[in-house]
Amino acid sequence: MPAAISHDSPYAGSWYPDDPSELRDLLDRVFADSRQRTGPYLMPGALAFVVPHAGIVYSGVVAAAVYRHIEPMAPRRIILLGFCHRGAPPGLWIPRIEAIRTPLGEILIDRELAVHLVNRPEFGFLPEASLCDHSVEIQLPFLNRVAPASLLLPIYVGHVDPAVRQQAAHALAELMDSRTVILASSDFTHYGRSFHYEPFPADAWIADRLRDLDESLMEAAGSLRPELFLETLRTTGATLCGYEPISLLLATLRLLERDDEIFQETLDYQTSGEITGDFRHSVSYAALGYFPYSAFLLGPEDQAALLESARRTLAHYQRTGERRPILPEGGTPALQRRAAAFVTLHKDGQLRGCVGRRAALEPLARTVPEMTLAAALDDTRFPPVAPDETGLDIEISVLSPFKRIPDRSAFRVNEHGALLQCGIHHGLLLPQVATERNWNADQFFEALARKAGVSPAVYRDPATRLYVFRAQIIH
Repeated sequence: MPAAISHDSPYAGSWYPDDPSELRDLLDRVFADSRQRTGPYLMPGALAFVVPHAGIVYSGVVAAAVYRHIEPMAPRRIILLGFCHRGAPPGLWIPRIEAIRTPLGEILIDRELAVHLVNRPEFGFLPEASLCDHSVEIQLPFLNRVAPASLLLPIYVGHVDPAVRQQAAHALAELMDSRTVILASSDFTHYGRSFHYEPFPADAWIADRLRDLDESLMEAAGSLRPELFLETLRTTGATLCGYEPISLLLATLRLLERDDEIFQETLDYQTSGEITGDFRHSVSYAALGYFPYSAFLLGPEDQAALLESARRTLAHYQRTGERRPILPEGGTPALQRRAAAFVTLHKDGQLRGCVGRRAALEPLARTVPEMTLAAALDDTRFPPVAPDETGLDIEISVLSPFKRIPDRSAFRVNEHGALLQCGIHHGLLLPQVATERNWNADQFFEALARKAGVSPAVYRDPATRLYVFRAQIIH
């Protein structure tokens, strides 16, 4: 790298305030709004994130969901995967700079790491002027706020073929440690005439249609398979802009799964149409986090609090007939995490009821007692639990996020549960079902098809979708 070059961000004064006090106030507001939208709990142990890059007044609240997670991590190094909207040569490019200045201060570039990567054939240097783009630079004020001591390595990801992407992913995976975080910068669907993308009218259903479209892309990204993500992008024709950075991120994460399975968590999602009230011109923003499965596990204190909550809820119903969830007493803030969960009742070793919630809509502290009542009263396979009924055992299954898989070969029997969806048919089996019945994978999938009310031939149907998940069992 040549002699020291410092770069002043040209986006101050246009994409965000150039007055330091005004910029700090704006960041304070979006961080406060993020906490109000998504709750105070922050997942530990993140490896990577997808973050939006519109003007801070538009995507800043969603982006803050990412940066609130980064702040307590105090990373030593942040690798930021962006791209050049106006076009750049194919390949992976690092700007020739040593620092970038914003109104909130200077961010130092990890020069040593830059030189290390450029010694590989996949990476190269280019002048900052030929790369400078808001996909990278809109992130800088957030980094000024939450990680001012971190070194930054911006990488502009142009078009690369799958082999080059995989080689670059190996290079990045080798750099990952507990104090390194990777960000991929991307906005999701760009809708409207100015984007030449109007697959459906801007009518009363447009917000739902945009969410469905974006969720199909987020679901594909959650597979951690760049080929599935890119195929979904081609199939839908969606106008997600940062597909190359996301694809490289997914390829990198796939390599890191050797040690601990990684799951994608949606931290927040919003559209500019929702903010402005005008969906005729709308851009979607998603904050996605990638966490090892171990980050989702509850500690002994939280497990005990949830189990006691379930027991007290069931006892209260049997004593009073009142269907009222008894929330946990004690526990840690992890019980405020929104997660899917199932509650299973057994009596004398036999199933007595099992009901769960697949969507992570409410905190675990509320979901578990609510599902306890549902398992006791709403499982149509069994009569409601009687007031004087005894000998009931409670089992709680706290689910990881769901991960789409391309076929059954990615399923791990006794470790994964699975969800099958094909048209109006769907079925779910928890991972412990295979263990309890001593099933192999084929037997598990036969039972899953039966539960969905379809033939096992459904797995040959291209419209069929399969998802796997892990479950922490508490009893």
